[in-house]
Amino acid sequence: MSDLTQACKVHPMALPCDSNETSYLLPANSEDWEGHGIPDFVYRQEELLLEGIQWPRRAPGLPDAPPPLSRFDCVLCSAWRQRMELGLFRYHLGELQTQTLPGAVGFVAQLNVERGVQRRRPQNIRSVRQAFDPEQFNFNKIRPGEVLFRLHREPGLPGALQQEDILVMINVSPLEWGHVLLVPEPARGLPQRLLPGALQAGVEAVLLSSHPGFRVGFNSLGGLASVNHLHLHGYYLAHRLPVEGAPSKPLDPGGRLHLLQALPAPGFLFYASGPGPELEALISRVCRATDYLTDHEIAHNLFVTRGAPPGKTSPSSALTGVRVILWARKSSFGIKEGGAFNVALCELAGHLPVKTSQDFSSLTEAAALALIQDCLLPPAQAEEVQAALVALTAQEEQESFQKYLFSY
Repeated sequence: MSDLTQACKVHPMALPCDSNETSYLLPANSEDWEGHGIPDFVYRQEELLLEGIQWPRRAPGLPDAPPPLSRFDCVLCSAWRQRMELGLFRYHLGELQTQTLPGAVGFVAQLNVERGVQRRRPQNIRSVRQAFDPEQFNFNKIRPGEVLFRLHREPGLPGALQQEDILVMINVSPLEWGHVLLVPEPARGLPQRLLPGALQAGVEAVLLSSHPGFRVGFNSLGGLASVNHLHLHGYYLAHRLPVEGAPSKPLDPGGRLHLLQALPAPGFLFYASGPGPELEALISRVCRATDYLTDHEIAHNLFVTRGAPPGKTSPSSALTGVRVILWARKSSFGIKEGGAFNVALCELAGHLPVKTSQDFSSLTEAAALALIQDCLLPPAQAEEVQAALVALTAQEEQESFQKYLFSY
């Protein structure tokens, strides 16, 4: 394990929570969990961290230092660790064996045998547009102790979008330490179709973390979402990923939509330098794209990470904003056996949770690329999707211009 990985690995899970944040911890007696209630995590505009977030760099003669904890990191990780100690997960997650595969891509492979064996079987999904079924497993049926807190913005925080309250709960079959689900108002019974308020919460969760490796993602139905109840994933990974600074080309004159050109897979890149009108426009643009894909029965995966602006390709580039990458892909329903890994949001971003020791020891970059590229759309269909999203972007630009004219 590299010094950088070791330095990041102890952050943020190994550090204790501030004593003022104990309201997010459960009572020792499980009989008291029902009456414990769900604590609120209310965040302010100034907690959305824009500058100074980067991977640690070694000072001569000194080990790498982990980044300081944000309040969000402190609360999430202390509560998450307590649930692990209380046995609320399907398995105990130790430090995962990790390697960077040799090659140009920089795949980060991790051996996670327990997740491959013990995770809940995916639901019987037949359509990207499938309706919510209250008889199937959903997040209204979880144990009270699995919920960490309710995430919502401070009243009056600037923003045109109405922000739903988001329940942040443990993923009982975690990919990595700190793996949580962000579930908007589960009682509404929303199907797994991305909504602007949910995406805004996911992007702002990334901005609330001071750890460069906290990412958020979304799997559509047919894109390996295993539960048809609206949710996003959030987790820590103490490694750079290829998509943080991969090169791209603009697809529209205004530079609102880019095509990520680097391996492991081409995807549509959206970028915002921080919260405000630019971020709200990004969220609207992304959800227009996912609505198009859903309406046309095209499965998709989405990944949110801090990263460099489009055109900045150096792996040492400052993480000056938020990159949202959207991949359209072939639909895949049910559990897929036989491959070293299943292809969903993290695999397309370059993080490979591998299911068996044999596959972990033998996996090569070429084999990983073959698995990923087998899940992508055929070239002709990919070109149709690209043309449709470019047209949607142009339509949005025209609507924004007309709105500007009518405001005078």
